[in-house]
Amino acid sequence: MKVIDLTCIVDDDPIFVYGAKRMMELANFSNGFLIFNNGQDALDKLKALIESGGILPDLILLDLNMPIMDGWQFLDSFTEFEIEKEIIIYIVSSSVDPVDHERSKHYSVVNNFVVKPISVDKVTEIMEEITSSK
Repeated sequence: MKVIDLTCIVDDDPIFVYGAKRMMELANFSNGFLIFNNGQDALDKLKALIESGGILPDLILLDLNMPIMDGWQFLDSFTEFEIEKEIIIYIVSSSVDPVDHERSKHYSVVNNFVVKPISVDKVTEIMEEITSSK
């Protein structure tokens, strides 16, 4: 399977971030990571990378419930950026609310909605989905 060059994890839960990163490393999923605790920090860094021509992530794992800027606010702002590169976004949330699942479908940049906790099997499934979509 193809390895992702850069994965961005936007989540305020350090335990989830550590676990997701560790599982991806064990599965040889990604060569590098950008980690942000809220949507605003992620948005600011991604905007700076876009403007400077820097290396953008191939994949964003986005939590919904975070301080400062939540996942929905991040998506609303992120979709306004003009980006040539395709960035795959997975919402990874503890929310089981059908309204959240349905709302995520209104964003063309969101590939899927994953309910936490994330497992090695789910990481493998995401890898397969990404590989088959390219």
